[in-house]
Order: sequence, then structure tokens, then C-alpha cells
Amino acid sequence: MERYGVLVARTLLAVIFIISGFGKLADLSGTAAYIGSTGLPAPMLLALLAGVSELVGGVMVVVGFQTRLAAIGLALFLVPATVLFHNPFGLEGAEAHMQQIHALKNIAIAGGFLALAVHGAGAISLEAWLGRRVRPVEGAPTAPPVVSG
Repeated sequence: MERYGVLVARTLLAVIFIISGFGKLADLSGTAAYIGSTGLPAPMLLALLAGVSELVGGVMVVVGFQTRLAAIGLALFLVPATVLFHNPFGLEGAEAHMQQIHALKNIAIAGGFLALAVHGAGAISLEAWLGRRVRPVEGAPTAPPVVSG
């Protein structure tokens, strides 16, 4: 169960980023206009960086390559995204409620990414496959055993 559970969790966490990243890159000018509407500088550059970060980070998490790094990166990506684009404070009614839901969703996703960063990619991942393929060179020095106590 655990080996498949981590694979499913990675996929569920990352799919929103893959879809969002692709969408941002497919409509880069629209994404830049939205970012620019907040007053942020260099909206085209930020749109490109956001799209690439989401798409590449999401794919890395799904395939299980550099998973801890990608998970931490996407969790950190959510901080400014939540504060700048899903801040419910100062809003009223349905708009405030909708932004609060988006903010809480991002916080929950960040928590999932932090758990993934702690746990790692799991047995069904590119990292695990590469680890099985790497064999020590004959005669190469090995690390001394770890002694706990």
C-alpha cells in the first residue's frame, strides 16, 4: 500500500501545478496581464517563471526526480502566490469567501508538499529506479558504518 500510496499522493499533489503551469505558458500574455494588474514589476518575466516553475516542478514530483527539492520549491512558491493573489483580507462577501478557500487550499497543498519533502519520493519513483541502477565501483572506498549510541 505504501509504495503505491506515495505515487498516488505525488500525482494528486502535482497535477494542479502541471495543468496550471501549462495554462500559464499557453496564455503567457494573459497571465502577464493578470500579474501586472497587481502592480508587480516585470509581469511577463514573472508569468514565464511561474509557468515554468509549476510545470517543471509538477513533473519532477510526479516522476519522483529530485522530489524533496521540487516539493520544497513548490511549497515556497505557494507563499507569495497565496499572499499576492488569494488574500481575502479587505474583500467582502462571495469574493472574500472564494479567496479564503483558495488561500486555505494553498496552505493544505503546501502541507502535503512538506510531508513529501520529509518522506521522499517512495519506492515507485525515478529516484528509486536510479538508486537501484547505481552500483558501487569495485575497489572504491566505502563510508564507515554509522554507530549509534
